[in-house]
Amino acid sequence: MGQTVNRPPEREAFFDGESESTRTMSLFLPSQLRRAADAAATRVPQAVRPAVPREDGPAEPPAPRRDRGGWRTAAPVLALPTLLALVMLLPGLGDRQLWRDEHATWWAASLSLHDLSVLTKSIDIVFIPYYLGMHLWIAVLGDSETALRVPGALAMAAAAGLLGLLGRHLFTARVGLLAGLALALVPGITRYGQEVRPYSFAVAAVLLSTLLLLRLLERHGFKGWCAYALTVPLVGWSHLASLCVLATHLALVLRARRAGDRVASWAWTAAALIGLCLVLPMALAGSGQSGQIAWNNPTFHDLRTYPEQLFGSWAVAVPVLVLAVAGACLVRAYVLPFALWAVLPPLLTFATAAQLHLFLPRYLLFTVPAWVLLAAAALGRAGGRLNGEGPRALRAGGLVLGLLAVAGLALAAQPGLRTARADIVGEPDFRGSAAYLLAHQEKGDALAYGGTFSERRALDYELRDAPERPKDVLLYETPQELGSYGARECPHPARCLATTKRLWLVTTSFGEDPYGDMPRANAKAIRAGFRLADTKRLRQVRVLLFTRAAAERPRDDGAAGRAVHTS
Repeated sequence: MGQTVNRPPEREAFFDGESESTRTMSLFLPSQLRRAADAAATRVPQAVRPAVPREDGPAEPPAPRRDRGGWRTAAPVLALPTLLALVMLLPGLGDRQLWRDEHATWWAASLSLHDLSVLTKSIDIVFIPYYLGMHLWIAVLGDSETALRVPGALAMAAAAGLLGLLGRHLFTARVGLLAGLALALVPGITRYGQEVRPYSFAVAAVLLSTLLLLRLLERHGFKGWCAYALTVPLVGWSHLASLCVLATHLALVLRARRAGDRVASWAWTAAALIGLCLVLPMALAGSGQSGQIAWNNPTFHDLRTYPEQLFGSWAVAVPVLVLAVAGACLVRAYVLPFALWAVLPPLLTFATAAQLHLFLPRYLLFTVPAWVLLAAAALGRAGGRLNGEGPRALRAGGLVLGLLAVAGLALAAQPGLRTARADIVGEPDFRGSAAYLLAHQEKGDALAYGGTFSERRALDYELRDAPERPKDVLLYETPQELGSYGARECPHPARCLATTKRLWLVTTSFGEDPYGDMPRANAKAIRAGFRLADTKRLRQVRVLLFTRAAAERPRDDGAAGRAVHTS
């Protein structure tokens, strides 16, 4: 120990090793305390043993870490899954129609900041970081379907690359590459990576936070812990359910503590608490708005179909889950963290569904990388030990076998991918409705709505760029005035329809009665004053044209001129 020992070359320069503050404090310790600390350090396992300055010579270096190949392996493990994910996500990004939740994102993000603040006082406060980001995005790049979906697609592509790096850090570059490529092929990842909602950001934030934590547990650094503290609110701001991953992080920290790392638990606790302080005010405010998802009351049928909904098809879910179980048997040292990541969130949200209403597969999309990584570990074991050891020929053969398995997954995923890129089953064809209206409208036409699919908001989006559109004649108070997503309709519809000669009705009512799911007063006024002249049936929606009955001569109270959307 008295001889000079050269520090081994570092694999990467992400963190400093011991922090500057540690080195500085050690200079002011009495020599007896330094020798006591040196003696205590000999009891720390080599894998987590920090460098301790010695009084009689240079610092003793930490034990060398497993060589992962540096950026020579990190670059392809990051780049190839990211590129494949972009290939899966970007083509046809704007082909699929927006659906109700995406219309809500567009509506909120296109409001003025004042109107957005009024809206989130009553609903969706938990999405305000995402809405603010999308507000800036729309201001710069517009609100076409493609433009709205680009941020989520980029975040999901980044998630595939981050999973590759995570697999490389925990196991080998081979495992990381297979995991990243497989994640990019999962239909559920394509489905929600092409959606104007924050779920892809939740997946990316969880992976970034977990990867950063694992690097810190290998080599501490003050700047690194500060960065980790910032990733915690990123996880919570993307979706509150994603904070379940902190249970996984706690398990990893306790594992490091049992191995002798006495800094990790204190540093992680401080960083996590600091990060949570930036999320808790929003979460507490959102707890009073849980009524907006009170409709979500899952049954055991939803639990049984959870894997299909999560992965996008049974053809992908079954092989991934089977391989993941095999992988869990091979990486028993990490079974608890993976179980807390993949299994705890659905069980916890299902058990608390009556109170929190958070059991939805899309809310739990951040668990998919855990299943995929375990499956990749099972495939990677065929090419040698999961610590990278093994003959070169065996490792090359294992990589080929893994790539063949990924290719098989790609074939199995094709039906699910086609479904993921198509219009959502059961959602109305509002794009076709808008096109029909614009093609057949006449000057002075009016427009009314019926149904339960947020028809007004959907048509506002589809007709947003139309130079001339039918007036929303029954609109009385706008959503902006109400601080809500819904509007208040005219309390005296006969008067509001007074000067209307041609009335279009867009309805998603499924019965034969075109007035179904309309306020009774609206239906009564239309029946009394108009006759049905034309009907256009589209998927899950009808567009009806009414013309004024010859004997009807109502009075005008001027309500027909109210604005529809004034951001």
